[in-house]
Amino acid sequence: MDWNPLYLSLRIAFAAMAGVVPLGLLAGWWLAHGRRFPGKVFVGTLLTLPIVLPPTAVGYMLLLALGRGTLLGRWINSRVGLHLIFTWQGASLAAGIMAFPLFVRSAQAAFGSIQVELLEAGRSFGAGEWYLFWRIAVPLCLRSLLSGFALALGRALGEFGATLMVAGNIPGVTQTLPLALYAQEQAGNDHVALVFTILLSVTAMGLVGISDWLANRTGNYASYSTR
Repeated sequence: MDWNPLYLSLRIAFAAMAGVVPLGLLAGWWLAHGRRFPGKVFVGTLLTLPIVLPPTAVGYMLLLALGRGTLLGRWINSRVGLHLIFTWQGASLAAGIMAFPLFVRSAQAAFGSIQVELLEAGRSFGAGEWYLFWRIAVPLCLRSLLSGFALALGRALGEFGATLMVAGNIPGVTQTLPLALYAQEQAGNDHVALVFTILLSVTAMGLVGISDWLANRTGNYASYSTR
C-alpha cells in the first residue's frame, strides 16, 4: 500500500497551519479587541465565510485568482512569479483558507473572554499592545488556542474540494489522503479506500477529542472572564 498520500497530507496540513496560526491569532485579537468601525462586522464575516461556502466554490475563486485565465492571475504568475496551481504549495494554501475560520473563531472567543479591565490595567502600567497580546492574552488563552488549532488541523487534513480545484489530484505531488481515497474508490480498490477512510476517521476523532479536552480545561483564564 502506498502511504505517500498520508505523508503528503501531513506536510500540506502543517504547512497550512504555519500560515493559519500567526494570521489567525492577529485576526482573532483584532476581532475581539480591535477598534470598532462600521465595516468591522463585514470584515469578520468575510474572514469566516469559508465555513459555510462549499469548498469547491472557495477552490474556484482561488483558481480564478491564481490561474492565468484572469487579469489578476496573469499578474500574480508573470509579475509576482507566484505559481501555485497544481502544486503542493497551492494545496497547502487551499487547506489553510478552509481551516482559517475555525482557528479565527476559536481565537476570537478566547481573547474576547478576557476582561477588558485586565487589559486596561496593563496599559495603565505602560504595557504596549504587542506586550499585552504576547505576554498576557496568548498565555491566558493558550488552551483554547490549542483547542482551535486541533480543530483547524483536522480541517486541513480532511480538505478535499478546494484542494482538488486548485491543485488537482496528482499522485506524489498533490494527492492528499482524501484525494487518494476518492481515487481508490473510483478505481474499485475498496480495501485500500476503507483503510484510508478508517485512518482519516481515527485522526479526526483524535483531534476532536483533544480539542474538546482542551476546551474543557480552560480554567487558566476563566477567572478573568467577563462571564
